[in-house]
Order: sequence, then C-alpha cells, then structure tokens
Amino acid sequence: MGQATGYFTHKQCWKHEMGAGHPECPERLDAIEDRLLISGLDIALERREPTPASIADLELAHTRMHLASLRGLSDQLRDDMAAGGPSHMHVDPDTAINSHSWDAILLAAGAAIDATDAVMAGELANAFCAVRPPGHHATRDKAMGFCFVNNVAVAAKYALERHGLQRVAIVDFDVHHGNGTEDIVAGDDRILMCSFYQHPFYPLGEHSTASNLCNLPVPAYTKGMAIRELVDMVWLPRLEEHRPQMVFVSAGFDAHREDDMAQMGLVEQDYVWITERIKEVAQRHAKGRIVSCLEGGYALSALGRSVEAHVRVLAGV
Repeated sequence: MGQATGYFTHKQCWKHEMGAGHPECPERLDAIEDRLLISGLDIALERREPTPASIADLELAHTRMHLASLRGLSDQLRDDMAAGGPSHMHVDPDTAINSHSWDAILLAAGAAIDATDAVMAGELANAFCAVRPPGHHATRDKAMGFCFVNNVAVAAKYALERHGLQRVAIVDFDVHHGNGTEDIVAGDDRILMCSFYQHPFYPLGEHSTASNLCNLPVPAYTKGMAIRELVDMVWLPRLEEHRPQMVFVSAGFDAHREDDMAQMGLVEQDYVWITERIKEVAQRHAKGRIVSCLEGGYALSALGRSVEAHVRVLAGV
C-alpha cells in the first residue's frame, strides 16, 4: 500500500493566464510551491506530472459541444494571434483563455484523473492537485467563474464509471458555491456533495434541492468555529450515512480571513480541522482514499499557508 501523498502539478498550468491583474494568476502556484519548500513539506510528498485528460473522460461530466467550443476557441485564438490579433479571448466578463489555456485545462483535469488512478491502485495514500484553471464553477455545458472544465466532477464520475465504485463524496470548502459541480452531480445518488459557501454571493442563482446535495449557505463574516459546528452537525452525519468509497475535495482557500475576494473568517487551523474530519471519514469508509484539487484562494501568502496546512494533514506529517 503506497503511503505517500501525491502532489500533481504541471508547468503548463503556469502558462494559462487571463490578463494583467487577474486574481486567478500563475503566481498562485508559485505561492504554494514556495510554502511547501520553506516548510520542508515538499520532501514528504511524491511529486507527479499528470497526462492530459482524454475527451472521452471529460465527457463523463461535460457535453461534447462544450468541449468542442473550448477547443475551437483555442484554435481560433492561435490563428488570430498569428495574424497579429489579441492574446486573450473572453468566454465571460471575468473568464478568458490564452493560447496555452486548452493544454492547461486538459492537464488540470488529467491530474485529477491520474491522481484517482494512483490512489485507487494503492500507489499513493491520497493526493493533492496543484492545478489551474480551477473547476467548480464549470457546468456541464458552460465555462464561467475562472473555470472551464470541472476537474473534481470529472474525477468523481471517473471513479464511478471507470473504477466501478458505487458511492463517492465531493467536499467543497471554497467560499463560492460550486454551482458547476452541483449542475453535474445533482440527482446522481452515487455522489454526495457537501459544501458551505458565503451567501448571497457569486454565483447568484437558484440552488438545486436534489437529495444528494448537502449545501450550507452562510452569511458574510462567518468564522471558523461556526463552520466547524455546521460540519459536525450537518456534513458528518450525511457523510457517515453515505459511506463514500472515495472522497474528492474542491479545495478553495478563499474563505480565509486575509482573502479579500470574499468576506469570511477562516484561518489555517480551520483548514487543518476540516481536512482532519474529511480524512477520518475516508479512513472509515474509503480506505483513506482522497483526491483534493485546488480551486480558489487569491491572497497569495494565506493561500500558501492554507494549502500547507491542508496537505500536511493529508500527508500525516
């Protein structure tokens, strides 16, 4: 049984960028790498380079049209750039692609898939994917909110369809509602999705009432102790009841009190506590199998420290 925690990332994930001053920037990955180095945690991780996801695997969570349009936009952008056109193309007001984005999209989802394979094979105890673009706002047929393909939803569906698992869980602790994940998994009783998020906040809109969703909207300025209480009272009983055979994490760190993208008050110790609870559920029901993927987190120092806290629990060091 592989006891190491895998760390999946790819240099292509640095090359996707959405324009000067955009908060979802390549420096986010630098902040994480720097923190793992300074803390010495990097030596406890097994570093792996992902392979690109196949279109067939992406179609587990997305429509063929959506994937074709993303790929088409990328080809068009390359042609336009060759003719002296712009270096970015917007898919919505805050989400854009450059000539490297399609490759990064395939590798970010590929990391989640490769991590799932390695953890299922017992080569790794669990894994963290330090990838971008993030995924949890990407719906079945739409890119939005900095996201193009839903890495975690793809991996969860992949574990069910390709590895034959009967039950998995997705835990989303990003400050924003994982509307894309919800769109893809709502009504699929094999998948339990547990999340908390600041509300009302981006993305506004109706939330599904499907029975496999355990959504906890919380007001701005909610602090860690209140979140811990909700996790204890609401998430954990649902997770125990579901008995997931694998747990996927949408690990966004923008609920940190230093992150001005939102107005919540979590600190590193809260991410430690939440990760410990997730790990206990996985140890009881899933042979410890966890695949965690980076979502939000835009205050660079807080992001680095929070990822370190999260990954340190995964690695048990």
